[in-house]
Amino acid sequence: MGSRRKSREYLLQMLFQCDMGKQSAEQVQRSFWQQREGVEAEARGYADDLFRAAMQRAAEIDALIQAHAAHWKLERMAAVDRNILRAAVTEFLAVPETPRPIIINEALEIARRFSSPESVHFINGVLDSISKNSSQLPASSSKEKPKPKSAKSAKGEPRQVKSH
Repeated sequence: MGSRRKSREYLLQMLFQCDMGKQSAEQVQRSFWQQREGVEAEARGYADDLFRAAMQRAAEIDALIQAHAAHWKLERMAAVDRNILRAAVTEFLAVPETPRPIIINEALEIARRFSSPESVHFINGVLDSISKNSSQLPASSSKEKPKPKSAKSAKGEPRQVKSH
């Protein structure tokens, strides 16, 4: 499994814990990584960057999902599905250089692993609608698969995901 896929799965797990628990985002993030030893720095860095972006832009992300999830309220969606959508929309917003079809495909693969077959179709429909119809998303700058970025900058500092 690739580093980005693993990062996306870690992100889903942290988002799910935040959604279900009574802990702050910082507490969830801290306890999540304390329970996992030996995680690649690149996978952890990308997951952390996306998690921070998801927390900072939670209202915007939820509003986008709600606007494109016809006849569904966020609180009525299965928690796993809701957080798969949040993870993908976070990546749409925070990492526009990753082509949207790749983000959608990754979300569907994760849904196949963690959710039901019906959910895969639902998630695909919502993400496709957001991708094609939302003026709130930054332009996707590339059709090619991006090169993996290091979890640290050339100066050894943690990378930051763009936040608009």
